[in-house]
This record gives sequence, C-alpha cells and structure tokens, in this order.
Amino acid sequence: MRRPHRAQAPVKTGPRSNQEINVPQVQLIDAEGENHGNVTIERALEMAAEAGLDLVEISPNNNPPICKILDFGKYKYQAQKKAADQRKKQKTQDVKEIKMRPNIDTHDYEVKMRSVKKFLEEGDKVKVTLRFRGREMAHLELGMELLQRVKEEISDISKVDQEPKLEGRQMMMMVSPVK
Repeated sequence: MRRPHRAQAPVKTGPRSNQEINVPQVQLIDAEGENHGNVTIERALEMAAEAGLDLVEISPNNNPPICKILDFGKYKYQAQKKAADQRKKQKTQDVKEIKMRPNIDTHDYEVKMRSVKKFLEEGDKVKVTLRFRGREMAHLELGMELLQRVKEEISDISKVDQEPKLEGRQMMMMVSPVK
C-alpha cells in the first residue's frame, strides 16, 4: 500500500542492524560471545554474512559502538518477551473507596475495616468517605471521631496522605500502604 503524499516515513524503533550502521569502526562481538576488538564496519558485515547472521548495534553510545553478530529476528523476539514480562510484573496503584455513615453499626464497621486492610495489603490506596444526611450535619464531631478510629486501627499498615476534611456533606480521608 502506498503512503499518502506528504506523509512521514515510518520511524524505525529498536537497534540498527547491518547496512543501517553508518560508522567507520565498531567493537565486534561474534556469535560465540568472543570479543574481536575494533574492526572496520566492512569486515564486521563480512563476518556476519559468513556466519549467516546479522550485525546488530547493541550499544550505540559507546565510542566505537558495540556490535554483535546474532539472529536479529530472534533478538527482537526476546526483547519483546522481556518487555511483556516487565509489564506483567508491574503493579499499578489503584484508589479504592470505602463509604461509611457516621452512625455505622459495629459489625458493619468491622466488615468495612477488613476490606480497608485487604486493599492496603494489596498495595492500593484507600479513600474513606463518610456521608452525612439531614440532621447528621449537626454532629460533624461523630464523623471526625469515626475517621480518627479508622486511622488508629490501620496506623501500623498505612500512612495518611490526606487528613480528614469536610467537602459539602462528605468527610473524606486518604490513606496509602506503608512500603
């Protein structure tokens, strides 16, 4: 398929290989891992062709650049697998929210606290939200006492990112796990 007029040529990512390497000399490592020292680029390409493999620029920032004789397709495949493995191991930190009311029953409170502890142990941040309704707004101190109780109960496994504060009819506090 043709590129539309004035469209940019696709940008190549990854290491340069074979004819793309445009330096007079390279430090060459052959397929067995043996270092041949500084060699002209022509000689390095010849040796790669004799081995039936590609010349790949491993470290372009060195002077001269370090090149290795290897199978470029296999090298790209392994690099792709390595990147996928790193992405898989990476843990993103989510914000979980726990909603409560100021006059929460003891059993309900314990259930919510189990959830908070589980989220913190999994490495997630937790936003504890207290919603006030109607006349409960007259007793904001009950909400503050409840959030202080939550804070004390989880103080060994978390740190407070955001102290309890009132926003409209909600009081919220943000906690994150201690690493």
